[in-house]
Amino acid sequence: MTGNEFTLLNAIRKYGLQRHRRIKEITDLSTGYISQTLKVFCDRGWVDDDGITPQGIEALLPYHVDNAVIMAAGMGTHFVPLTLEKPKGLLVVKNEVLIERQIEQLQEAGIKEIIIVLGYKKEAFFYLENKYKGLKIVINPEYNTKNNTHTLYLAQKHIGNSFICSSDDYFEENPFEEYVYRSYYAGVHVDQRANEWYMIPDKRMFISQVKKTGTEGYIMLGHSYWDRSFSRAMTDILNEDHEVGNYDHVIWEQILLENVKDLPSIELKVYPSDIIFEFDTLDDLRKFDSNYVNHTHTKIMRNIARELDCKESDILNFQAIKEGLTNTSFSFEVNGRKYVYRHPGDGTEAIISRTHEKKALELAKSIEVDPTYICMNAEEGWKISRYVEGIRIPDYGSFDDSRRVIAVLKALHDRKLSVDWSFLPWDEACKIEMMLRSESGDIADSQFDQLKDNVFKCYKKCAGDGIEMCFCHCDTYAPNWMLTESETILIDWEYAGNADPGCDIGTYIMDSMWEIPAAERFIKEYCGETMTEEELFHYLAYTAILSYYWYVWALYRESCGAVMGESLYNWNVMARRYSNYLVTNYNL
Repeated sequence: MTGNEFTLLNAIRKYGLQRHRRIKEITDLSTGYISQTLKVFCDRGWVDDDGITPQGIEALLPYHVDNAVIMAAGMGTHFVPLTLEKPKGLLVVKNEVLIERQIEQLQEAGIKEIIIVLGYKKEAFFYLENKYKGLKIVINPEYNTKNNTHTLYLAQKHIGNSFICSSDDYFEENPFEEYVYRSYYAGVHVDQRANEWYMIPDKRMFISQVKKTGTEGYIMLGHSYWDRSFSRAMTDILNEDHEVGNYDHVIWEQILLENVKDLPSIELKVYPSDIIFEFDTLDDLRKFDSNYVNHTHTKIMRNIARELDCKESDILNFQAIKEGLTNTSFSFEVNGRKYVYRHPGDGTEAIISRTHEKKALELAKSIEVDPTYICMNAEEGWKISRYVEGIRIPDYGSFDDSRRVIAVLKALHDRKLSVDWSFLPWDEACKIEMMLRSESGDIADSQFDQLKDNVFKCYKKCAGDGIEMCFCHCDTYAPNWMLTESETILIDWEYAGNADPGCDIGTYIMDSMWEIPAAERFIKEYCGETMTEEELFHYLAYTAILSYYWYVWALYRESCGAVMGESLYNWNVMARRYSNYLVTNYNL
């Protein structure tokens, strides 16, 4: 069936037999073509005086849409702070839940089977199964480390003649159809440069090229439709890549960009600019839905407005900061000043005392080690800080940077400050190990017991060697430092307390992944000319102890659902490297 034949037959299916002039208005086909083709349809038995026949419906079956796949696994980090409390697809826009509106539009178009792929805060979506018939849920457990290519890989058994949708799209008018002739990607025309993906069509409006940036042209916006041939080709690529992972960290449009000439043809379907909307940031949403200007329905915005004595409408220019190992943060502006909001990670309340952290922050600010601190809620764990422009983190390969770090640590330790709680990494590691074993049973690392024994030998030799505890930061890896031309600032005091100064020295060495000689140079710079052999052993030992602590901590965090990635491996490596070195060279 040709495209024009499909258009005419599908119009008759939807609207019945109309006058030729009316059909022309609906289809944009000429009256001459309509007259001739209707005779052909009658001869084929597709149309009679009552409209489309069962044979006509059968002729359309290859173009019938099987289902829709809605991708809803990601966190939507560009949409902080709203997505820290609920997934983007569940935001209410103009009094409707985004994903519910889309599901209902699909069902209104005759799409009965809808597959939703979930990941971030997946439980929040489960109610949809009871609310809508024909809904199927697929879980993407790796949503935090892989992009939507993995979402589609997991949903591949459902993909045939399928709409591919995002949960956060808003369609002013229903764009979905029960029958679709060929694969397409929705787009709108823009007259100026946009930070979007551009589609370059050929004369027939098939996509011939995809670019990540451009000026005037057609940008990707909204949903796409894959027919069976396109779906087979795409899922073949997804399966071939599954073991290699080249596309793990990109969106599926990257596959289209790199393979558009080899994939089956896909059309550019142009929509008016006032039909399809995607909201990249809260500022974008505010322009579309005025309800979000003064009230965003989030505790986070209420916290900021209360603490900074401003209106929610004064809080602007949100930007996600790379998610940390423990927390997620974003920057924002109020009355021209820039701040950072820290949101605590799930599960951290079991291993971090926020009351202690708040006291540590107040103490660190009072001695000007961390002048960025503004306020913190000890019950809920959130924090607001001053944003510092033009910062960088220390370069582990620069000894000049190491000297700047050491100068701050010496000044902190030499004050001999004290608080009424302690950080004891060996004891804390043992507690976390017990929590881990109670929840997960045996630890998968077959050499764990040997590692623990070696680290304990290092810890035991350090006990009573004369190095006194003092107020320490205890989490001194490079991302917790902010270096400017004139300042060296130490931030994030979650693990601070009375501790062995080796906690601060050992953590920095641990994260650097230095070999022993580089660590010894760092320790000698810290201790000075009078460094003893006992001091050198002590700080090397604490590198092993802290590495072990963070390794056990990472195992626990993963048991809570966090993805620790390479960090878990690195801490394991450093704990083994330093404990093995000390056990061997000091005959422990």
